[in-house]
Amino acid sequence: MSPLAELLLVLAVLGMAVKLLLLNVWRAVLFLAPGSVSVRPEAPAEGMQLPPELAPLAGQLQAQGFVPLGRHVEKPRFQKGSVSYDFAHPGAHTFATLHFSPQGEPRLYLLTPLAPEGFVLTADYQRPGFEVPGRYRSGGVPGASVERLFQAHRMRLQGFQPSEDFTWQERLRSGQAWYRGLGQREIRRQNVQGLLWTLVALAIVAGLFLGGGRPV
Repeated sequence: MSPLAELLLVLAVLGMAVKLLLLNVWRAVLFLAPGSVSVRPEAPAEGMQLPPELAPLAGQLQAQGFVPLGRHVEKPRFQKGSVSYDFAHPGAHTFATLHFSPQGEPRLYLLTPLAPEGFVLTADYQRPGFEVPGRYRSGGVPGASVERLFQAHRMRLQGFQPSEDFTWQERLRSGQAWYRGLGQREIRRQNVQGLLWTLVALAIVAGLFLGGGRPV
């Protein structure tokens, strides 16, 4: 192989490795440090400004007795962050959060903090079931209407002791606590592939340099 062809091959392989890193390094960080995600307030209820795509779900939530709380952002390291729109039904001990999937589809999940510690989480999209006896229960009911999801969530709350604080401040605190505690196993399960691709990319780069610039 000529020196020029070899150089072009090295640059192509290096470009592929860099692309893999850019796509996956933030997921690797999530796997290694789930608690690094920041949950910060962005606007109170009167400034939520719901996107039109979420308005139908918001209307159904309010018909079930939920009231708006505010808008917050969840930001992993090296990512722009995703916007969430929060509601609460204090009488039913439930928070509701609207957001968009990575593909831009409207999503909803219901969240109940438990006393003294723990969560019950029910989503309207595919979410593998996971449970820590007495402390945590999560899962999904894909395609469920707001009313059906609310009913399912209340049924899944049976046997647990909900918290009594359903202010927006508690919603933000609960979100951060989920990332730093009981949600970490789910986050790692969701991002293990990102960690593996990051390691592959780093191995390629190391091979190029340690191998004298030749692709491994």
